[in-house]
Amino acid sequence: MEEILELKNLLLKGDIKGSLAIVEELEEMSKKDIIKAIRSYAVILLLHLIKQQVENRTTRSWEVSIRNSIREIQRENKRRKAGGYYLTPEELLEAIEEAYLNAIDEASLEVEEGHYEPEELEKLVNKQEIIDRALAFIL
Repeated sequence: MEEILELKNLLLKGDIKGSLAIVEELEEMSKKDIIKAIRSYAVILLLHLIKQQVENRTTRSWEVSIRNSIREIQRENKRRKAGGYYLTPEELLEAIEEAYLNAIDEASLEVEEGHYEPEELEKLVNKQEIIDRALAFIL
């Protein structure tokens, strides 16, 4: 809110350069929020892809969770009014990669009823395959 008031004052003064700096700051804040939401859904997506790979099976619940996560990531990334997307495929990949360790931690509690520590589980998973699969689903 503080930024909006400052932007208004700068515009009233005719300070275009200062106004543009505030607009850029607001854009950055908005993008960070979008990335945070996408990363959160990516953890859920990766968690279930990890479980599928390690347990070599799936359940309806996992499938629904995967689909829901994909749709939510796609919704968060879509620009409503301007069209297009907030994050490029490269930025999406980065967000997915950042979510991976959290997904491994979560999966360690669920795979085979918590049988593996995160470090053990990580050795059983093909990380690149999981990440590539997640990105392909999203795109």
